[in-house]
Amino acid sequence: MHTQLKDPEFTQAGPAAKKPTLSFWQIWNMSFGFLGIQFGFALQQANVPRIFQTMGAELDKIGFLMIAAPLAGLLVQPVIGYMSDRTWGRWGRRRPYFILGAVLASLSLLGMPNASSLWIAAAILLVLDVAINISMEPFRAFVGDLLPKEQVTKGYAFQTFFIGVGAVIASALPYVLSNWFNVANTAAAGEAPPSVVWAFYLGAAAFFGAVAWTVLRTKEYSPEQMRQYHPEPEVTEVAKSGVAGFFNDYLTMPKVMKQLSLVQFFTWFTWFSMWTYATAAITQHIYHTSDTTSVLFNEGASWWGICNSAYNAASIAFAFLLPVIARHTSRKATHAIALTVGGLSFISIYFISTPGMLIVPFIGVGMAWASTLSMPYAILACTIPAKKMGMFMGMFNMSIVIPQLVSGLTLGFFLTRFFNGQAVMMLVLGGISMLIAAGLSMAVKEVD
Repeated sequence: MHTQLKDPEFTQAGPAAKKPTLSFWQIWNMSFGFLGIQFGFALQQANVPRIFQTMGAELDKIGFLMIAAPLAGLLVQPVIGYMSDRTWGRWGRRRPYFILGAVLASLSLLGMPNASSLWIAAAILLVLDVAINISMEPFRAFVGDLLPKEQVTKGYAFQTFFIGVGAVIASALPYVLSNWFNVANTAAAGEAPPSVVWAFYLGAAAFFGAVAWTVLRTKEYSPEQMRQYHPEPEVTEVAKSGVAGFFNDYLTMPKVMKQLSLVQFFTWFTWFSMWTYATAAITQHIYHTSDTTSVLFNEGASWWGICNSAYNAASIAFAFLLPVIARHTSRKATHAIALTVGGLSFISIYFISTPGMLIVPFIGVGMAWASTLSMPYAILACTIPAKKMGMFMGMFNMSIVIPQLVSGLTLGFFLTRFFNGQAVMMLVLGGISMLIAAGLSMAVKEVD
């Protein structure tokens, strides 16, 4: 049974015990689950818009269908963070949520490519994203729970590494299956190609297996140990609890969290525009077709999977370079540099006309992706109370989902009213947004 943890009843903090420094393999095991989580995300990002187009969705409406993902995050992440802060049982504090999300996500991955209609596919996408968020949100707090502060940046770098590895493999699966194993890459109107169907099946197995590895190979600190590591003083007033406590904490969030949230808005506006319109941008701008049953369209859609793999592969290398840059500058400066490179890379796609050359800007996009997945969390994890780590991380992730909602609701309007249906301009617009985020990141008052 999972029980509610009560806050320690003392008014004066004693000296904090130091968390043990974890070994390479301990950090590896606690981060490995992100490999599976990213299988789910990458398959969704690279293939769900393709599935929607195949089922007859109009290009300017895909953004509306894709907002299932940020909606799930907006509703689930803060709630799961709040609950996981207050859970303890045989399987610990965060791990029960890891495995619950993995089961639901794996079932959704099996169902997505077999959906019989557009709206069923959209409903499965919502369930899939709820499940991914149930697993993912506590993983962010996991780093703050288990690692001493001097290893926090390394912990998020490990997560970024596994995110990159998972995304490289998952994104390339349809291309690999069709070109290396002769699995069909086209299908009748309204059906997902067999290469996509089998990619989702493999992704379901990878998601569950990787998360189960972390659950079985990592132990969490008990509530008593956490109080020794973080003997935080209690205020004399009675703390608010429940919904009132949640909103009180939201309104009084640390200043650095508010500043980072503004950076996140313009950053994640860009990522959503890429995931929603990259398939259409590449098939239109490079392959010059919109016929979803044609060989050219499906080649272009699979090539977007390779580009997706390219930026995630680049993020693996950058994941371990960014902490080095941060030591010589600052975390916020490192983030600004990475976002500038990413923004310019998105804009440059407009000037490219061959599939092979697309790999170059997506390497730059990989630097921005690596920083997005690590630097904001590294800045934040050193400033928020340990006993509310999950809740504040969940709240912070609202700064990821809100801009995606805005992006999903507005990009179709921009596409039809200003850009005459040219999907590549959605990537250019995203690049401009990312350059704004780079400038705002320099205004963050980083706490050492």
